[in-house]
Amino acid sequence: MVKCLSPRTVLCGHYGSGKTNLTVNLALQAVRAGEPVTVIDMDIVNPYFRTADFRGLFQEAGVRLIAPVYANTNLDLPVLPPSVGTAIRDKRGRVFLDLGGDEDGAVALGGFSAALEEQGYSMVYVVNSRRELEPDPGEEAALLARIQAASRLRVSWLVNNTNLGPETTGEVIRQSAPYLAEVSRLTGVPVLGTVIDERLLPSITGERLLPVQIYVKPPWDLE
Repeated sequence: MVKCLSPRTVLCGHYGSGKTNLTVNLALQAVRAGEPVTVIDMDIVNPYFRTADFRGLFQEAGVRLIAPVYANTNLDLPVLPPSVGTAIRDKRGRVFLDLGGDEDGAVALGGFSAALEEQGYSMVYVVNSRRELEPDPGEEAALLARIQAASRLRVSWLVNNTNLGPETTGEVIRQSAPYLAEVSRLTGVPVLGTVIDERLLPSITGERLLPVQIYVKPPWDLE
C-alpha cells in the first residue's frame, strides 16, 4: 500500500477509525524498506491515541517524529514547531502526517496546504464501519467533506480499517464492504485497500490487503 501513496501522505478520519495505528505501521514499513521517514503528529485536539505516544518505538526504528509542543502545563496551548513546514518541503524520504479526528484538527493542516499542493501529496481517509457511536455512511461522507474544507486539501483514497479490536474476525471485515462502497459512492473517493490484523491472514485473503501489527491499544490492555 505504501508504494501507492505519495511521499507526503496525510491520514485522517473519525476518532476511533484507527488512523494512528495505520500511520505507525506505514512508517515502520517504509523505514524497513530503506526510506528515510518522518512522522508528523498533527493532532492538537485529542490527547489520546496519538503518534507522539510511540516516540520510543520510532526512535528505535530510525523514524523521525515531529509532535506539537505543549507550553507550561499538560495539554495547554499546543503549538506545531517550524520543522513541520521544513519536513513537508524536504524531498528526501517519506512524510506521514497523522491528523486530528475531526474538522477542528484539520484546521492546523490548512496552514500547510500550499506546501503540500506544491510538493504533491496523498490524503487517506481511514474508515472503521464498526467504530463506536453507530457510524453512518452519510455522516462519514459529511465529515470527510468538512475535513477537506478545513484543510483546503482533497482526499485521495479511502482505506477500510474496520475492526472490533481483539474481537475482529474475517467475517467482520467482509461485512464492511457495502459500507465502504456506499461511502465511496457518496464522496466519489475510491477505496485503496483493506487493513487487517496480520494474525487474521489465514482467515481472509485477497488483493489490496495491508496486514498490520496492533500498536495502539486501550489503556486497560496496557501492562
